[in-house]
Amino acid sequence: MDGECARLLPPVCAVLADARQLVSDDTCLEKLLDWFKALTEAESSLLLLQENPCLTELVTCVLKLEDPSPSIVSFILRLTGIFAASESCFQHLQQGEFLSSLFGEEGPINSSLWEDASVRSGWVEGVRSMVRHQSTIQFLCSSGAIDVIFTLQGDPSLFVASAVNRLLVHILTFSLQSETTSPLSMKDCSWPMCAQMIMAHIEKSLKSSSVSRIKQALKLLTSVFGCCHDQWTEILWSRIAEPIESLLKEEPVQTGHSLVDLFLSMARSPVFGCPECSLWTSVTHALKFLNPAQAGPLALGVLKRQECPQAVRIQALNVLLQPMDCVLRSASQPVECPGFLGESVKDSAVVENLLSSKPSCAALLCQTLAHLEELLCMASLPVDVPHIPLLQSVMITLQFCNGLATPVSCLGSRMSRILIGCFRVQRSALDLLGALSQWASAVAFKESVFDILLKYLEGPDSSPTVLKKSFQATFKWILCLCDPPSFSSHWQQTEQVLQRLFLALQKRMCSPCWEVRDSALEFLTLLVKHLREQDGFRQVLFSSEVPGLTEDLLRDPESYVRASAVAAMGQLSFITHLVSNIPAPDDGNNKEEDIVTELHEILSTDSEGFPRRAVIRVFTDWLREGHAEVLKDTEQFVSRAIQAVNGDLDWEVKVSGLELAQVFSAQTLSQLGLAGCPYSADLSSATRSARLNESLQIFQRVKLFEFLFGALCDCDRPVAQKACEILLALKAQLCDDSPTDRLGPGGLPAEVHSLAQLETTVRTWMSQAQTNPSGDGNGVSSQEPHSVLLVLGTVDLEGLRAALDKSSDHIEKSPQSLLQDILATVGTLEENEADCY
Repeated sequence: MDGECARLLPPVCAVLADARQLVSDDTCLEKLLDWFKALTEAESSLLLLQENPCLTELVTCVLKLEDPSPSIVSFILRLTGIFAASESCFQHLQQGEFLSSLFGEEGPINSSLWEDASVRSGWVEGVRSMVRHQSTIQFLCSSGAIDVIFTLQGDPSLFVASAVNRLLVHILTFSLQSETTSPLSMKDCSWPMCAQMIMAHIEKSLKSSSVSRIKQALKLLTSVFGCCHDQWTEILWSRIAEPIESLLKEEPVQTGHSLVDLFLSMARSPVFGCPECSLWTSVTHALKFLNPAQAGPLALGVLKRQECPQAVRIQALNVLLQPMDCVLRSASQPVECPGFLGESVKDSAVVENLLSSKPSCAALLCQTLAHLEELLCMASLPVDVPHIPLLQSVMITLQFCNGLATPVSCLGSRMSRILIGCFRVQRSALDLLGALSQWASAVAFKESVFDILLKYLEGPDSSPTVLKKSFQATFKWILCLCDPPSFSSHWQQTEQVLQRLFLALQKRMCSPCWEVRDSALEFLTLLVKHLREQDGFRQVLFSSEVPGLTEDLLRDPESYVRASAVAAMGQLSFITHLVSNIPAPDDGNNKEEDIVTELHEILSTDSEGFPRRAVIRVFTDWLREGHAEVLKDTEQFVSRAIQAVNGDLDWEVKVSGLELAQVFSAQTLSQLGLAGCPYSADLSSATRSARLNESLQIFQRVKLFEFLFGALCDCDRPVAQKACEILLALKAQLCDDSPTDRLGPGGLPAEVHSLAQLETTVRTWMSQAQTNPSGDGNGVSSQEPHSVLLVLGTVDLEGLRAALDKSSDHIEKSPQSLLQDILATVGTLEENEADCY
């Protein structure tokens, strides 16, 4: 601890010990604890206490207070725990009877303070910090604190209960790792005393008639298996396997979700990775005895494990498919796609009962659909999924939801009444339908799939979120339909789907709901981006009213919609010149020029940030992909864009503008052969010098460096960081390593290290562009291309980057500042204690 902190600490401790002077900001106490923790890790805890007696005096004073603040008591408990983590300091505190007064029966445990959750939390955290040596373990066992910990497992505060769970895991693992010298066995005598007490508590809880106690024990075991992967966990499982099996055989299983969490935690542990492990027997029983809502998460979880035996995988898949099999059997199917999910699916009476009940039907279907989607999105499927029958069942589910299914059973009739208009199930089913598009090439009834999707897009009752999901699923299936191998062979079918799709899209683009208009534009942007190279798609698109409506939406009253319209127009403009049947504008310009003009207008005048950000992103994409309008005059295009961005007050617009500048500078240097090392052997010195001069002239005409240096001085840190990154890259390409002592002319300092110096240097350099545009032979004119190299060489960009990477409050984070803040806050409170009357 430095001298200034040692001087400030006694008055701070006096303030904390004074009940009349409350510290109103609890974050100050948290920061103090963080500081003391860092100190005890770097220095001797005992020496810190001895050199700063005010700390023990603070504890003594708080213990003597009749009605101390709960937040201060919690602070003292945690502070004592931090110091007691050192065994020598622990013994020092124990000799002064501080530990028994705080953590024993004499402390807050038996006072009214214990009713406050913050005190209980502080007690638990203090004990957690102390468990670093055997002296603490012995203290917990002898003082009765371990029984207090067991009681706190059922604390009404979730924060306290969760902290207690972590504490018990820590005590158990520390005890076994530090006290065990020989391999453990099933017998208690080979386990350390503290571990025996915890295990006895767990085993007693698992056999209890109290469901809450059983859940507490299962949660503790889940945490143990989740964070401890030592061999003793296998012995632990052997001890609890029998009571766990008993829980599975209860009617009904009341702790199903907790058991699932336990099994999945164990399945992730390498200790239980062997396929012959007894864990998988218990998993098999769980999949059999748990109800479908409980078994579903377990089935998905074990399917993700490579160690899972094949027989268990098949059983798990059947659990996930059961509800969909019931759906498939409940409605009539098209003649071209009969079939069920497989004979291996067991009797579904329980599932049918759940699907027949309104409270459980939607919940079970949503869970099942979500689990199957997650399974299908895995990189490699662990089992063969019957995707064709599954696709049929998803389609029937969607038909039930919009009233188009034809029930063939009592279950189907009930489901048709329960699911009609159910948005939750619609959203989940559409997600799964989109995931099934990866098998589109093997589907013989694609027309039926598109018919359902288009009905949802056309339907007047579809909610905005359902429409968004419909667009997403349609996009995935359209990509498969328009895949080049099948595009030409099924063109007639594809053309009909696209025509109907664009009619639905036109309708949604005119929706009174802005979320629907926005989703329609996002869908159109994706569609054009991926299919713009296909002539048939372009012809159908431009024969519709969609492009014209998109242009109209550039003036939508909602800024989100305008931003999406900008993105869509950005993609449409790539193909406008490829379509012959587009009428020319009345002003004689071509269509692309009108689009560019309108986007520049939005960038310069739109009052909202979202459309302006979208425009500059579109311009960057155009530059990156070689858009026809950009190639006409790249320099003018970039110059105009960055000048508009330069005056924008939105930092995200500026960062996007800097990305445009970054792409332009990289392309320019690449085209001139300067993108590699500045000493590349591919170019002679004369050639490199000529090309360097050419690149600088290009950058000068565009006013690139004025933009970059202005951004480097910007008050928004992300803008300055991005500008610094670009300038560092340019400096590496353009500047050599010559010394900077020659950079004095023109008022430039020999070297710039601080942001203040940077601003002065940049202002000096930029002002010369106006006062001395041609140079006077003595100064350095910013109009001379090579003058920018002098500025680049002068500015310490690496140092500026380091300064910008620091958080904005790094200066105020010091311990001295924290202690001063506490004293200043209390002083302010004292000054304001005047009688209000």
